[in-house]
Amino acid sequence: MPVSTPRPTVEPATVWLVASGDLRPSANAAGWPVQEAMEAALGDAFGKLGWTVRRAHEVDPAKGHGFIDSQRMGLTVFGSIPSDAPLVVAEAVWQYSHHVLAGLRTHRGPILTVANFDGTWPGLVGLLGVNAGLTKMGTAYSTLWSVDFTDDWFLEGLRSWVDTGTVPQDASHVRPLPPLPATPERELGHAVADQLMADKAIIGVFDEGCMGMYNAIIDDELLNPLGIYKERLSQSALFAEMSTVPEAETTAVRTWLTERGMRFETGTDEATELTDEQLRQQFAMYIAALRISDDFGLDAVGIQYQQGLKDLVAASDLAEGLLNNAERPPVRSRDGSRVLWEDRPLPHFNEVDEGVAVDALLSNRIWTAMGLDPATTLHDVRWGEEYDGRFVWVFEISGSIPASHLAGGYAEAVSLRQNPVYFPAGGGTLSGVSRPGEIVWSRLYIADGALQLDLGRGRAVELPEEETRRRRQATNPEWPVMHAVLDGVSRDQFMARHKANHIQVVYAPDAGVADRALAVKAAAFARLGVSVHLCGDVAIEAG
Repeated sequence: MPVSTPRPTVEPATVWLVASGDLRPSANAAGWPVQEAMEAALGDAFGKLGWTVRRAHEVDPAKGHGFIDSQRMGLTVFGSIPSDAPLVVAEAVWQYSHHVLAGLRTHRGPILTVANFDGTWPGLVGLLGVNAGLTKMGTAYSTLWSVDFTDDWFLEGLRSWVDTGTVPQDASHVRPLPPLPATPERELGHAVADQLMADKAIIGVFDEGCMGMYNAIIDDELLNPLGIYKERLSQSALFAEMSTVPEAETTAVRTWLTERGMRFETGTDEATELTDEQLRQQFAMYIAALRISDDFGLDAVGIQYQQGLKDLVAASDLAEGLLNNAERPPVRSRDGSRVLWEDRPLPHFNEVDEGVAVDALLSNRIWTAMGLDPATTLHDVRWGEEYDGRFVWVFEISGSIPASHLAGGYAEAVSLRQNPVYFPAGGGTLSGVSRPGEIVWSRLYIADGALQLDLGRGRAVELPEEETRRRRQATNPEWPVMHAVLDGVSRDQFMARHKANHIQVVYAPDAGVADRALAVKAAAFARLGVSVHLCGDVAIEAG
């Protein structure tokens, strides 16, 4: 029987640091320099307070980085950290939360999660993923972020943490949903919820836990009371189904898109360029996903596209964006008798984020009942900066949005090759800049052992072309972007409150309709027993 190594003892004015990384070696090596720079700045900030940072794991020269890159490594690292020591989780890149959640679940000392407020690498996305996992586990933590770790707000928060083990945050923008009056919006929300409970729905899950997102898994015991059940599917079945799709059908999909003005920037180098073969695979995946969803009678579907599938075929993102749009290339059933989901989306929850699945499913039904375009999508909370006196977020998704989120639809869409660092088998995107317009934003998550929904209003705004180009070049220019302003919610309020790496957005034709749709959505979720929280300036009438 192995003998445990004694843990070190807690040292005065010393904080231990861990850094969770990607599972993909290429991403870890490429992101290491920005992580190293962030840790140096964080060390300086602690030093000003008279504290020392002690890294819990060394840099591995052979790997070219110093990230925790597996769950097993995470367990080993946490075995060497004093259980009661102050602990910092420092994130400058995307990370797989499950690498560190086991250790964080049993750690007894104060925990601080920190990220650099920068869009070059998705550190903010990684931070919010860790935070959401900790929230779901019920593990106490504090969180901070900074552009350069020298601003007063960050330093004051850091001082609070070393002195008290906590960082106070402003949550004055959040309030519980009040009792709703008997309005048509409330009645519609109740009707949608009651129908879901009576008839029930099935979401198809092509493998769970994508990219270590523990927060994106909703246990059946929480999901089933909503009237929603999982069909657990394998990505191997999707891959097998793709092989049965004739080339004539994939060609028809591409022809349909090209005729509507979509551009594909292709080349011949499979390693670095978007190729015709990669596009063929993506169109085959689109067709296969629809047919399998039809086989199982699904109401929504989620493709993981990560470990395993990413090494076999091109990215799933282009297929995902097509599925979420009402107008899209027609795909017939196996016997040819029907067009599958004709003139309506099959809601897709990217990265099998089941919080998105429930949200997208309800939004789809509500917007459809109101006669609105039901196209909805998630975005990564990537970054943002002040522009012209207001904070404008950069929301990005890794490859595809519904074409109706672009002003010119498919005619404004361009397909660019995914970054080889993340997508070794390539694949194209459905990229562009989201059109200006009113949005309802939301996030379903787990806290205190129950489902919670944060719900707010905002708008996608138009920025000058030069500023748009700068923001895209500062992040991932091949991905679609939304310039978003959230009503009544500051940058720091949002970061402190949001319990996910993803945010769900859906358009409405004007502010009044958006307010009505939000009220219907709030009523529906409340009827299902979900705790609804209104965030920021939300025009909703109390009973």
